[in-house]
Amino acid sequence: MERDPDEGMLGWDETVFRNESVFEIDYVPETFQHRDSQMQSLVYALRPAVRGSRPLNVLVRGPPGTGKTTAVQRLYDEIAGQTRDVRTIRVNCQVNSTRYAVFSRLFEGTFDYEPPSSGISFKKLFGQIAEQLVEDDRVLVVALDDVNYLFYENEASDTLYSLLRAHEEHPGAKIGVIVVSSDPTLDVVDELDARVQSVFRPEDVYFPVYDEREIVDILGERVKRGFNDGVVTAPILDRVAELTAQSGDLRVGIDLFKRAGLNAEMRGSKTISSEDVEAAFETSKYISLSRSLQGLSDSERALVRVIAEHDGQQAGDVYEAFHEETDLGYTRYSEIVNKLDQLDLIDADYAEIEGRGRSRSLSLSYETDAVLDRLE
Repeated sequence: MERDPDEGMLGWDETVFRNESVFEIDYVPETFQHRDSQMQSLVYALRPAVRGSRPLNVLVRGPPGTGKTTAVQRLYDEIAGQTRDVRTIRVNCQVNSTRYAVFSRLFEGTFDYEPPSSGISFKKLFGQIAEQLVEDDRVLVVALDDVNYLFYENEASDTLYSLLRAHEEHPGAKIGVIVVSSDPTLDVVDELDARVQSVFRPEDVYFPVYDEREIVDILGERVKRGFNDGVVTAPILDRVAELTAQSGDLRVGIDLFKRAGLNAEMRGSKTISSEDVEAAFETSKYISLSRSLQGLSDSERALVRVIAEHDGQQAGDVYEAFHEETDLGYTRYSEIVNKLDQLDLIDADYAEIEGRGRSRSLSLSYETDAVLDRLE
């Protein structure tokens, strides 16, 4: 039986998407809306680099999904269009959360190949990067994206100190740093050592949460570029914007549209329905949970699992179970608890316990099933 093409049903070889990559989290949009003042501040700070001088350092902060990474990538594209004398490198600190890992990425960005996996000291790694900069007479602009992860591992001060003091050991090396933090509870400058604070002194550029009207504009642009005409109606766009505004994270809306589009295709429909949206939201609302869990080490994941099994129990009891499973000691356990707490994966609340004084109880910040499903 042949389908009537006007029936609103998709043929086998048809799709609702015009360009599916528009709904990838790392897609850099052609138009970047509602961030003009932030872009102006970034351009102001980096203008000296284009003239061959050391740029101002910048602290870019704001909750997740507020356009910080996109702003840095667009800025880097603009600089590349202006000059060959500035090298721009972005380091994802969720993946590279130690000073050595950060500098390995800088080495790779400088020489276009990875440093040897063993046997090269930090001093040598750093020296080769700095010497190359001086030799090429280029300014280096380093963006430490999600720098909060360097703080969780106590690596932030050492990393920044090495970058900001490079010119003392290697005269002529010009390095500027853009520090990007997605943790609203982290006071970046206060948490740094005094020796770093004295040389860092960044320009502060804040990215607030988008309001619902702004979300409609931004998602509307993505819908236009990503879906075929007529796939998304105005009420559907408004509903997705409303759900996105509730979460405060634009990435929820972008992910939601991708999944809702796939749901519509699954039904063979040419349009996205409100059921497609609500079903997609059940997964998309956990995007920041998924992202936080992705970056965890095996022992950190093990502790999340143990807390899921002992939800709301005292820290001491949780430690017993964790130690049994991993053989790790109390110091490492305590460090991981603090990191999971900072990542908002768990709540570590102090309570007075009769006869035992103050003790911490540990519980997950999300529904247990949602966490365990994403740990698999």
